Amino acid sequence: MHWAVSAGIVLMTFIIMEGVAWFTHKYIMHGFLWHLHRDHHTKENYGFFERNDYFFLLFAVPGIILIISGIPSFGIGYWIGIGITVYGIAYFLIHEVFIHQRLKWFRRSDNEYLRKIRKAHKLHHKILTKENGRYFGMLWPPKDIQ
Repeated sequence: MHWAVSAGIVLMTFIIMEGVAWFTHKYIMHGFLWHLHRDHHTKENYGFFERNDYFFLLFAVPGIILIISGIPSFGIGYWIGIGITVYGIAYFLIHEVFIHQRLKWFRRSDNEYLRKIRKAHKLHHKILTKENGRYFGMLWPPKDIQ
């Protein structure tokens, strides 16, 4: 497969993953699996890890399976798996490191885009219940965030 096609598949997968993450956050995490996500909003103390951290498997396992099964041919499934994994790395860096400061990296930023992402996430966390939430995405802050 030509490198440009492979790169395009990775990029498209990355973009689609934001929609998948939004949907999963709104309808699954704030839906029937709220019991796993609740501690992320209420800060119930389970130590360094939260029950919410189990959701990384929801995203990581398909990517891992696609990468491993795609290694022999380096076909489309392999590159989709890479796109899912790249999104997972971005999610970790933005959500866990930058927004929630679970690791003390990137503590300060004057970047307007990053400020909007952090503000949207803080507004999302003002709602402590599974109902009436807003701002379920991660990488594209809503236009009404200033």
